[in-house]
Amino acid sequence: MSAKWRRVLAMFFCVGFLAHVAAQKNPSLVDWATQSVVYEVNLRQYTGPGTFKAFEKSLPRLRQMGVGVLWFMPIQPISQKDRKGSLGSYYAVSNYRSINPEHGNLEDWLHLVQAAHKAGFKVLIDWVPNHSGADHPWLQQHPAFYVRDPKTDTAIAQFDWTDTRKLNYANQALRDSMRNSLLYWLKETGIDGFRFDQAHLVDSSFWQETLPILRKEKPVLLIAESEDPWVHRVGFDLSYPWKYFHTTVDIAAGKKNALALDSIQELVLKTLTPQAGLLYFTSNHDENSWNGADHQTMPQAIHRPFMVLSQTLERSVPLVYSGQEEPLLRPLPFFEKDSILFQQLARSKDYQSLARLRQLHPALHYLSPQAKWVTGKDQQVYAFVRSKAKDRVLVLANLSAQSCTLQAQQMPPGFAPHERLTEWFSGQKTSPSALAQTTLSPWEVRIFY
Repeated sequence: MSAKWRRVLAMFFCVGFLAHVAAQKNPSLVDWATQSVVYEVNLRQYTGPGTFKAFEKSLPRLRQMGVGVLWFMPIQPISQKDRKGSLGSYYAVSNYRSINPEHGNLEDWLHLVQAAHKAGFKVLIDWVPNHSGADHPWLQQHPAFYVRDPKTDTAIAQFDWTDTRKLNYANQALRDSMRNSLLYWLKETGIDGFRFDQAHLVDSSFWQETLPILRKEKPVLLIAESEDPWVHRVGFDLSYPWKYFHTTVDIAAGKKNALALDSIQELVLKTLTPQAGLLYFTSNHDENSWNGADHQTMPQAIHRPFMVLSQTLERSVPLVYSGQEEPLLRPLPFFEKDSILFQQLARSKDYQSLARLRQLHPALHYLSPQAKWVTGKDQQVYAFVRSKAKDRVLVLANLSAQSCTLQAQQMPPGFAPHERLTEWFSGQKTSPSALAQTTLSPWEVRIFY
């Protein structure tokens, strides 16, 4: 081989090595999101007025609860044409660069973003890229921006989303307009990222082109409402673990046992890219409004272990939905006004405690590995250890309606028999050897470190 080709090959391997090192030093998630908690804000229902100004008063309480990231459901105006209900769906956007007057004006939004940043939050907004509302100006000004029925040449609505019209990502001008609108919100209002509704329904090439451009503007958090593995390959940070969530609902109903989580977690984690994270939840706006989560799917006594799992599983960046801290015990209507009454805040201390646990323990970094502990009661108890360097966290969750006593033949992975352990919620001291025969009440969950 000539000296010239040796230099070329050496340069090739050097570039590859440096790219590999850069990837290791720059995980997909921005640093401020890795051990944070995301809170989904339903502005319409959050307060009586349903405005930015009214919500701003909740910032100190949410910060005390340990929330680090605020995700606001769409704040743009809602289409009038084919509107569902009296107020319409947040997800039928009539103008991508305007503010829904129901919430206030641009000045109010800018003030809220600044106040949130000052209080220590990062701010995301919900973005609806797959479709616009049924009377968006683009329908008249740029008809080629929409997928059209070949027989009638009218813009189509997908599924039962009759108040929307499907956007056409084969059109380059549409791509440019959507990308520029995203950049508008980053540059002009100072937000820190987006949650993208139905991200998998948009052509993947748009994301490949657009997400790097958003990241050039600032370090953003990008969430895809999707469980398709390809969304991480095109650059999204977080996706939705729907299969896991539906499995937990079945376990809570007694249709499956704790062993089901092993198989579903193995399946999900195998599909993820090395840096991918998951937005674990026990409720969100869709699940609350349409499926009764969590008040019906995981009633009060049952909810707590699943809440803890959402905060402690490998790859988790947990989500809390508006009102879960109360807890909200009814579905919120999607197209009408129905204000949440915050009076008891019965779960706030648990959420605050779990947020602090995540912040204090590197073992709960979303990429820290998880190892199963075989307890001899694996049909009832989901037990695992998260670890990073010398930091270790052990979670024991009885996912059944029966008490059970563990019959473990070995210590939890990474622990010695007589190490000193502390239970996070109670402060009780114990050892791994003592835990091997411990008894858990129905739906009881304990965390040791």
